[in-house]
Amino acid sequence: MEKTEKRELLSLTPKELEELLLSLGEPKYRAGQIFPQLHKGLSPGEMTNIGKVTRAKLDAVAFYHLPRVKRKLVSALDGTIKYLFELTDGNCVESVLMHYEHGTTICISTQVGCNMGCKFCASTIGGKVRNLTSGELLGQVIAAGKDSGESIGGVVMMGIGEPLDNFDAVLRFLDLVNRPEGVNIGYRHISLSTCGLVDKIDRLAAQKLPITLSISLHAADDETRSAIMPINKKYSIATLLDACKRYFAATGRRISFEYTLISGKNDSRESAEKLALLLNRSLRTRSETMPIHVNLIPVNEVKESGFQRSGAKAVKAFAAVLEKNGIRATTRRTLGADINASCGQLRKETAATEAALHE
Repeated sequence: MEKTEKRELLSLTPKELEELLLSLGEPKYRAGQIFPQLHKGLSPGEMTNIGKVTRAKLDAVAFYHLPRVKRKLVSALDGTIKYLFELTDGNCVESVLMHYEHGTTICISTQVGCNMGCKFCASTIGGKVRNLTSGELLGQVIAAGKDSGESIGGVVMMGIGEPLDNFDAVLRFLDLVNRPEGVNIGYRHISLSTCGLVDKIDRLAAQKLPITLSISLHAADDETRSAIMPINKKYSIATLLDACKRYFAATGRRISFEYTLISGKNDSRESAEKLALLLNRSLRTRSETMPIHVNLIPVNEVKESGFQRSGAKAVKAFAAVLEKNGIRATTRRTLGADINASCGQLRKETAATEAALHE
């Protein structure tokens, strides 16, 4: 007789949980008792509102596992918390809990590693190991909230991995995290960042979800972008911006463009003028004016890339050029600077340390 693979409880919708319980001979109303508890960080074995028999039935066919806190760094500067979470198979991902005036937001990972190969990013070193399940995505939010004791009101999908390269799990996560009987984080408080998988942007647009889409642009011409972002060789800037126009037409949601400033590479006044011209010509016409916002990000200095971050004067000058050309520009506030809060670095550092210990 074949062994049936256990189902992941955190990946189930309330309807799917009802169906599972019915298949076990349990009344479907049990789903209403169990689902909220799962999303509060309680395993069936810890629940006091269901009996031992029900818990045993669930344990036989399903599992519940929150990522384990393997390492935790807390910034002395601003209270940012960086987590290295260990998954059931021993792989690790990173999440960052950030504090803003409007509340607490978590940046989560969507894959173990990444295949996109962006030259400035620590997450892509070593490539992609595997996709995360929707339950592992949700588990980062729940585990961080449970460990910190904080109420998390926003999610940024900008950690390790390319979210749209894990499309189905990400879409299910968005549904689950938005559920009012669960974590209840509204779509408008969720941002998804992509390096520009055009086919998946179109698929996401068809969902018409009121999330914020962030495009990692980082250059205003194909030659420069292809040199630091291999995905540009498949989807040119013009192709990507066309997809952005379709996304805006379908959803009405403003798109944010991320631009990592690398000293001597893409941070000159000329680069700023070129970026302003590109965005205005591509996204603004007489018949339609698409709102444009550029988020400037001084590059995180990763040893393997050799890139250096732009100075404050260069960042300010770049932003001024964009503003002069009618493009709203903000510079991302650096959080957790004393704990290297950008994703990918802690995972890489921990893996290297463990490898050295086993030599």
